[in-house]
Amino acid sequence: MKPKLYKALGLMSGTSLDGIDLALIETDGADYVRPLGAMGRLYDEGFRNSLRQQLGHRRTENNPSMASVERTLTEKHAEIVCDFLAQSGEMVDVIGFHGQTIYHNPAAHETLQLGDGALLAELTGIDVVNDFRSADVLAGGHGAPFVPLYHRALVAIRPKPMLILNIGGVSNITWIGGVADEQLLAFDVGPGNALIDDWVLTHTGRPYDHNGELAAIGTVAQDLVACVFEKPFFREPPPKSLDRDAFGGSLTRSLSVEDGAATLTRITARAVALALPFLPQIPQEIYVAGGGRHNGTLMRWIGDETGLAVHTVDELGWSGDALEAQAFAWLAVRSILRLPLSLPKTTGVPSPMTGGFLHKAP
Repeated sequence: MKPKLYKALGLMSGTSLDGIDLALIETDGADYVRPLGAMGRLYDEGFRNSLRQQLGHRRTENNPSMASVERTLTEKHAEIVCDFLAQSGEMVDVIGFHGQTIYHNPAAHETLQLGDGALLAELTGIDVVNDFRSADVLAGGHGAPFVPLYHRALVAIRPKPMLILNIGGVSNITWIGGVADEQLLAFDVGPGNALIDDWVLTHTGRPYDHNGELAAIGTVAQDLVACVFEKPFFREPPPKSLDRDAFGGSLTRSLSVEDGAATLTRITARAVALALPFLPQIPQEIYVAGGGRHNGTLMRWIGDETGLAVHTVDELGWSGDALEAQAFAWLAVRSILRLPLSLPKTTGVPSPMTGGFLHKAP
């Protein structure tokens, strides 16, 4: 008997705070995945600032603005869903709604992704799965990274080992040695785009360093780079994860905008190299997903630091911009089927862990 196929729509709003990625796939929740379309939408500057003001806050705090921001966030996700479905004419079985991570502290068994799943189900008329990470964190896992099982599904028939680097606000890697759970390893490796983006925004008003142009003409402050890598995180074995702002205070002296961009870009690249000794086997090449793959300077410096050939996942035929949204569509189906979303070697959870919360459409 053939497994049921679902049309699942995934929504991702990453730690870069840039906007919403939407992707539609057809999947059985296992190795069959067929992309059906994607859409992206940037947040306006005002809302991005409102989101930024929520970073680092728990839901339990006296913060009346959080509810308002969460509702607006959910409404913006509903708008892109409705617009996409109106244009595509597709029918959808379930939405995987990641929400916006604003607080992540697995040591305290806490993680918070803003997003009202019940409201999204009401506004779209489609069942919604959200709150993917909480069960993992409550069970003692890091709750991140959460896309590695999807990476493994996509490379089922490709030669292994394979190494995939995702550069969002935080950088994480997935090492795939085979199809067994023991042959999958994933962990956060260090800062991604977040520190670079925040630096450039603060000093220029622009949201990011386009193609790494500022970093390319700057001078790296080697003493500050060395200071960052004295932090215990980089010596800790995986599994491990980071909050977006874990290294937010790294630059403690005045640098030019170009030198600051160069220093933070070098930190992001070197963190990848420092992660390689933790891998069971180092491949000859690395495939990069996420917004960081658009930064030419960062891509070159990753190659310099690691000695690996650096490619984008687009060269595998994947959509690098839609990949995480696809993953949460796939994870929503797995949540419905009560299949694992995370493993001991991806998040450090004690045993394979399902998760997510289903909100039925009215």
